[in-house]
Amino acid sequence: MSMKSRIFLIALCLVIAVTAGVRLYRSVQTGAVAASSDNLKLFKEVMTIVKQKYVDEVDDKKLIQGAIDGMLSKLDPHSNFMTPEPYKEMKVAMSGSFGGLGIEINLKDGKLTVISPIEDTPAWRAGIKSNDHIWKIDDKPTRGMSLQKAVSLMRGDKGTRVTLHIARDGEKKSLVFPLVRDIIKTKSMKSRTLSPGYGYVRIVQFQERSGEDFIKAMEVIHADNPGGLKGLIIDLRNNPGGLVDSAAQIADRFIGEGKDDGTIVTMKGRIQGAQMNRFAKVGEKEPHYPVVVLINGGSASASEILAGALQDNKRAIIMGTQSYGKGSVQSVIPLRDGYGLKLTTALYYTPKGRSIQAKGITPDIIVAQVDLSAKGKNGDKIEPEDSSADFREKDLQKMFKGDDKADRKPAMELKAPAKKPAEKPQSKGITLLPVNDELANDYQLARALEMLKGLDIFNAVTRGTPAAVPPAPPAGAAAK
Repeated sequence: MSMKSRIFLIALCLVIAVTAGVRLYRSVQTGAVAASSDNLKLFKEVMTIVKQKYVDEVDDKKLIQGAIDGMLSKLDPHSNFMTPEPYKEMKVAMSGSFGGLGIEINLKDGKLTVISPIEDTPAWRAGIKSNDHIWKIDDKPTRGMSLQKAVSLMRGDKGTRVTLHIARDGEKKSLVFPLVRDIIKTKSMKSRTLSPGYGYVRIVQFQERSGEDFIKAMEVIHADNPGGLKGLIIDLRNNPGGLVDSAAQIADRFIGEGKDDGTIVTMKGRIQGAQMNRFAKVGEKEPHYPVVVLINGGSASASEILAGALQDNKRAIIMGTQSYGKGSVQSVIPLRDGYGLKLTTALYYTPKGRSIQAKGITPDIIVAQVDLSAKGKNGDKIEPEDSSADFREKDLQKMFKGDDKADRKPAMELKAPAKKPAEKPQSKGITLLPVNDELANDYQLARALEMLKGLDIFNAVTRGTPAAVPPAPPAGAAAK
């Protein structure tokens, strides 16, 4: 076969292949368009029947908004369509002031469930707890109720009343909480000196000014301790999250000193705009004193980002119990006429690539909370609270699953000795603080302060530079 004939055959094959590819692509596109067109025809058909035959007259706006709600509810627990009022309320809540009860809620197995009450609010003062099931708001049962509807029923003007009917594990009867709405000025944080040289910052929620508030809080703590800080406790327990930028600003104060790569959090999504890394910036940092971060099952989202950043960069000891596991990113997109769309667009990963979603942050040291106020006068110890039953992200319907990358394991677990009869006094175990001590009713906080003081002694003995994380026993070891 001549060279010209070979070239002709090759060209002919290429033309045939390209033509076939174009036809296949067009057929796929045509099929997709046809499928989309069929679905739109089906939607129009159902809408027409509803408008014609439903027992009550329904306008187009209500039907279309209901269709949008239904579409987003099939995706995941956090994506939703917001009408102008809820959208406005969400923006107000992030600013730190709104009228209501002060309660974080979500759906667990179709039930309206409390994630955590916000500190110093009507719900918190009344004694509403995490995992409480709100089965009725005033005279309206919550079964089948959307989160938006539940929030709108609980929000309202200061001084107005609302009654929550609560089902709580361990209680035989329903609990009734008559509440008076208030202006919920959710304080971003509280701070103080626990003991000379040891500071404490409690971050209630990450709001617009939380980063600035943290810097001011640390200035006050440093002023109260002119001899320098020996350690700091950052308390993120029952912090439901909030603005990620504020959490990143706080992490920025502790990492990016050249001893780490400065990564705070990584976001991975399907589109290019959802792929993003947050890094620490060059600027003023806190001195390299030891830090303990307290977390529990109510620590979610931005709280987990802060804890994960400090943990992976070896800048803090994480203590407490497994966090909530809310590791998905919601982008808030403004729509026309005051409407808004909250859409899950990415997942969060710690600096070392660990997925937060449905897993949470595993503490370096597991310490369950103990109600020390129930301790008898004879000094008997009581069992720690069981945190394994806490309501977490993994319990939500249609939640995303994180990747399969192995999470880190705790270095140790501090266990409070079990209660024993008074006639057999305990000779072993962790010595609890006296009842009249400032920390007597907070076992986890007492253990965190104890850890920092132990590190100070260790560093004094070794005369080394204070380490962020102390030498840990083998995984699975228990300290009693």
